[in-house]
Amino acid sequence: MRTIPRPAAALALVVLAIVFTGCASSGASVGAVGAPVGGDADNPLTGNGVVPGLPAASAAPAAPDEAGGGQGSGAGGDGLGAPVDDAKIIRTGSIDLQVSDVPKALAAARDGIRAMGSYIGASQTQDDGETPIASVTYRIPGARWEDALDLLGGLNGLTTKVVSQQTNAVEVTSQVVDLEARIKNLKASEVALQGIAANAVKVSDVLEVQSQLTQVRGEIESLTAQLKDLNDRADYATLTASFRVPVVAVEAAKQAWDPATVVDDASASLVSLLQALTTAGIWFAIVWLPILLVIGIVTLVVLAVARRLGLGRRGAPPAAPAAPVAPAS
Repeated sequence: MRTIPRPAAALALVVLAIVFTGCASSGASVGAVGAPVGGDADNPLTGNGVVPGLPAASAAPAAPDEAGGGQGSGAGGDGLGAPVDDAKIIRTGSIDLQVSDVPKALAAARDGIRAMGSYIGASQTQDDGETPIASVTYRIPGARWEDALDLLGGLNGLTTKVVSQQTNAVEVTSQVVDLEARIKNLKASEVALQGIAANAVKVSDVLEVQSQLTQVRGEIESLTAQLKDLNDRADYATLTASFRVPVVAVEAAKQAWDPATVVDDASASLVSLLQALTTAGIWFAIVWLPILLVIGIVTLVVLAVARRLGLGRRGAPPAAPAAPVAPAS
């Protein structure tokens, strides 16, 4: 087998160490969605995407501060309107509409949203008696956000009232830039590891390099998925719109009083009363009636014995004095 001369190997290691020491790293942490997998800042493989002893990739581009549209900078726009420059802004919102006709309003909104290059992400419709309600989630290009709100607020006169409207905007420019830099460094490390694997002469070295290659490839795929998700949510905002017919006072009063409900309540009360009376009768027949019968029998026996013993008789009344005899004339 071919072996590398010791002086040349030592020289190569020294050169690689000097290059590694002088290279810049992009170890900035990714917030929220852009958090790196296994993000150990002290681990060269997972912290900044550089493998020890390998030439590092070019330094990561600095996060936009003055002209790059960082958080709070002027390039980020007003947070609600169209994005300015290359700022990445994730917009989400909701709007509650009262319309004169729900099916017609849904058709008008669908046609208008599609004309803007948007699409429907999800939809749900339910018919609550005579008041159908629909909820639709639209995915709208970030630059057409305000246009979509204006469209839904009118719908060619079908919208009678905008009940509520909410918009949230979160800038993720720095997260996107950091993810791109980390992916670039990891890909450079992958190429270097592949070169080392090709020149390795020991089985143990080959296995170690392959293990590091597997780890680097896994991090590249994970960060690429996070970057794709961020870009997708920044390119297409999410707007959830609900459509319903306004409820007039007479219909509201009708819904508040339902004869069938009153009949049901009265029937339930009658059944409860009958159940209570039946329960009382059962208790009387099974529990109280035998007790009363026993008490009555005992009372009759006591009275009979008392009469027999004469306990209940009173003494004879004294005889009345004889009337005086009148003298004979």
